[in-house]
Amino acid sequence: VQLQASGGGLAQAGGSLRLSCVASGSVNIMAWYRQYPGRQREWVAVINSGGATNYHDSVKGRFTISRDNAKNTVYLQMNSLKPEDTAVYYCKAVRVTARGSSDYWGKGTLVTVSS
Repeated sequence: VQLQASGGGLAQAGGSLRLSCVASGSVNIMAWYRQYPGRQREWVAVINSGGATNYHDSVKGRFTISRDNAKNTVYLQMNSLKPEDTAVYYCKAVRVTARGSSDYWGKGTLVTVSS
C-alpha cells in the first residue's frame, strides 16, 4: 500500500488547513501523526473503517479526522490552528489480514502556522 499525502502549507494562527491522504488500496485503520524537529513522531488522530475516531488531547475540538472508504482517503480538517501545530504531518495506514497487520507510512507534509 502506498500513501500520498497533500494539503500542507502555511496558515495564520486561528486559520484552517485540510490534509488529505490517499491509499493505493483498502486499509482498516488510518491515522495522522506529526513530528517536531528533533522529536519522535506523535499520534494526532485515528479513524477505523467503521468511522470511530480518537484524538490526541492537544487537538480535540480543533481537528477532525474523516475518511472516504470508497476513495481510500483520509482527511484531517485542522481549525483554530496554533503555532505549536507547526510540524511535519504524516499519514499512516494499517491493513489487517489473517496473517497479521502491516503498517504503511506516507511522506510527510509540512504545516506551518504563523503567529
